[in-house]
Amino acid sequence: MIYKIVNILFGGIFMLMLFLFLMNDWPFWPLPLLVVLYIIFILIVSTNVQFNFFVKAYNKNPDFPENAVALSFDDGPDDNTLKILDILDKHEAKAVFFCIGKKIEEQPQIFREILKRGHIVGNHTYSHTRRMGFLSSKSITNEILKCDYIAKEIGGVKMNLFRPPFGIINPKTKRALQKTGHRVIGWNVRPYDAITKSPEVIINRITKKLEKGDLILLHDNMEKTPIILEQLLVILKQREFAIIRPDKLFRINAYT
Repeated sequence: MIYKIVNILFGGIFMLMLFLFLMNDWPFWPLPLLVVLYIIFILIVSTNVQFNFFVKAYNKNPDFPENAVALSFDDGPDDNTLKILDILDKHEAKAVFFCIGKKIEEQPQIFREILKRGHIVGNHTYSHTRRMGFLSSKSITNEILKCDYIAKEIGGVKMNLFRPPFGIINPKTKRALQKTGHRVIGWNVRPYDAITKSPEVIINRITKKLEKGDLILLHDNMEKTPIILEQLLVILKQREFAIIRPDKLFRINAYT
């Protein structure tokens, strides 16, 4: 709905400026400038799921009654995931793992272990392609459904939660999700652990302004993640934050 309104406003302004230009009452340069600004705007809202511009995403819940935050991990399952599971067990914490279908095929036992230990899993597409923003609606639908099928075959679960790779959401993703029916889970605490080397910097980014109801994004395929997680869970305990699964934080079903 918001996207349609923005398009109507843009189209109306553009046509007005074009009319004024043709009437010799307006210079030409504002027209291409308006188009460039529109493209930049669309790129920004398409690459940040937190804006809720194209679809509603669950990013945080400050109204949650308890002093709690949620943990999420992307891009597994991975050999490294087992270390993360052990640390979570040690601290009696639960999380959601957004899994790539291709990796579920490669690591079926680890996928089952995630479920066995009381965590939930979500759909992170089959291939996690870097061309996500350029895929057709049909291709995105296939990516999601293929990941669903593999998770069902290997883990016996029909995933209801979806996190778009790289946080990319556009009209084609929206149409795909309307067909698959998944709920979109975003985040509001992103420490950029995939591109930052220092665990200390990552931990500081997470904890600096952390509030109840926040959803933290980490990656279980990064070697430094167990070190980060161990220290993070100690800090959260010191600050009296409970760790809950995102389905509990947002009161939604993880599976259908």
